[in-house]
Amino acid sequence: MAAEEDGVVVDLDARRRGESRSDRVETASPLLRAVYGEVLRDERLDQDRTLADVATEVGMSKQYLSEIERGRKEASSEMLRSICFALGLPIESLLFRGARKLGAERQLRRRPVSEARVELLAA
Repeated sequence: MAAEEDGVVVDLDARRRGESRSDRVETASPLLRAVYGEVLRDERLDQDRTLADVATEVGMSKQYLSEIERGRKEASSEMLRSICFALGLPIESLLFRGARKLGAERQLRRRPVSEARVELLAA
């Protein structure tokens, strides 16, 4: 439940639980371009194909494809479709795999980490 106080929306349920706003702030989700780039790179590597091979088939430079794969450049929907076509990857698969990665990332960020788990992971 939310209410407005002095022009600021306040989460009343969180206030009742004694949480401050800083307790609830999550780290930002990864950019969609980075997630799609990771899926495309994974698919290309799974097929043992080079950047140059796929870039030539798509009609772009290998540097630009590399920047897309690393999430540094925002590819248009037409460009994503062309890259997917070159990889034989249905665009729906790109979207599904991207959504799955985002969901997994969110679950990892939201799961509380117990001290015992931290010790186990550190071992």
